[in-house]
Amino acid sequence: MRADIYLIHLLLRLLALLPLRALHALGAGIGRLLLALGARSADVTAVNLAIARPGLDAAARRALLREAMAEGGKSVTEIIKVWGGGAGRALQLVREVRGAELFDAALAGGKGVIIAAPHLGCWELLNYWLCSRTPMAILYRPPRIAAIEQLLRKVRGALAPEQVRAEGAGVRTLYKRLAAGGTVGILPDQKPRAGDGEIAPFFGRDALTMVLLPRLAARTGATVLFAFAERLPRGAGFRIQLLPAPAGLADADLAVACAALNRGVETCVEQAFAQYQWQYKRFSADGLVSPYDGPGRVAVD
Repeated sequence: MRADIYLIHLLLRLLALLPLRALHALGAGIGRLLLALGARSADVTAVNLAIARPGLDAAARRALLREAMAEGGKSVTEIIKVWGGGAGRALQLVREVRGAELFDAALAGGKGVIIAAPHLGCWELLNYWLCSRTPMAILYRPPRIAAIEQLLRKVRGALAPEQVRAEGAGVRTLYKRLAAGGTVGILPDQKPRAGDGEIAPFFGRDALTMVLLPRLAARTGATVLFAFAERLPRGAGFRIQLLPAPAGLADADLAVACAALNRGVETCVEQAFAQYQWQYKRFSADGLVSPYDGPGRVAVD
């Protein structure tokens, strides 16, 4: 491990001694500071919230924006606790699990399980919980700084999932895993590369949507479950939730399947609305009018 990455790991371990409530308070403060400073992330969040909650009046929208920015900050600082304390201690933060019987039944079915985990709540803790139940492979894009992978392997330890790159060989690995009755995890709201997606509605507006997950489901017959780790108030811990996939997700018509995929993400988001990663430019893509800049910008005032 590189010296600088090793030092980061030591710092994480030290800071992980802080209570989760304190780390969440710090994160919320950072998020609100970014809002006060007019950061770009706050601007993108405001646009996304205007799309997803068009009926709110100005006061309610400001309150929701403030809450979403605070939750976004918490999602960063809570990683200190999840990574720095180790997987075993992190799992002690799970206070409740809803839908575990769905996961158990899917595993027992032997046809493979696809976990669709949106950018909602603490997805790193969700990975730990899933890997504590069964071996799992996750589709990912390598970090821009290669040395970060060393840190990820170190902090995840024995509960590290197999990381499969989002490329041809990696996708074939996912098919093999599912054919053998294994479990794979995919971020269903990850914006695909140009040419690799389908336009489908998301919170009432067109968004470029991945086709890989519906294709995997259709070709393998694997059970698809949506899952997320909801952040509980006042640093009390987390609630794991697993939900069944909407009808039509494995439809041969990709427009139907991708619309169902986005409905599944929406259903999860509605359970913990402010905890979604609203800072992500979900609605920008080639061929779509961007709501974030220029003449297509969504009004947020």
